[in-house]
Amino acid sequence: MLILYIVVAVALLVSLVFDRSKTVRGLRIAWMKFRRILPSILVLTIGVSTVLHFLPEETIARILGEDNMALGTLSASLIGSIAFIPGFIVFPLCGLLRDQGVSFTVLSAFTTTLMMVGVLTFGIEKQTLGTRLAVVRNLSGFVMALLVALATGLVFGEIGV
Repeated sequence: MLILYIVVAVALLVSLVFDRSKTVRGLRIAWMKFRRILPSILVLTIGVSTVLHFLPEETIARILGEDNMALGTLSASLIGSIAFIPGFIVFPLCGLLRDQGVSFTVLSAFTTTLMMVGVLTFGIEKQTLGTRLAVVRNLSGFVMALLVALATGLVFGEIGV
């Protein structure tokens, strides 16, 4: 992540050198858009953090660690589609869930839908991208996430051919 910050900082400096007024104008536009969506992001983050605080890891593992792989994968993909959890929380959580016996297939469905589908963020996406594009993006993300989970299950031998 540090490398990404460095690349962005260098690109910003290069942009400032070549055309200061365009760069400043672009930064102002970005700031205005960020300020517009910030309240929604804060509400979502606070809500999800509260739910995760009161929902024990064992409960999550029980829901996702069902003996039925298809049901566990579907549950994980639906939960991942609805949840709004940053990556730096998700991946350690998945490590804990794996330790409790949740399969790689289910974890793949969970993490991939978390990153690619946004039911809670749909309002922001609709506002920014338009309804049709937001729906298409979320549906295609969901299908791709299920395909990734299937591929993960095949690679790790959790799903027989």
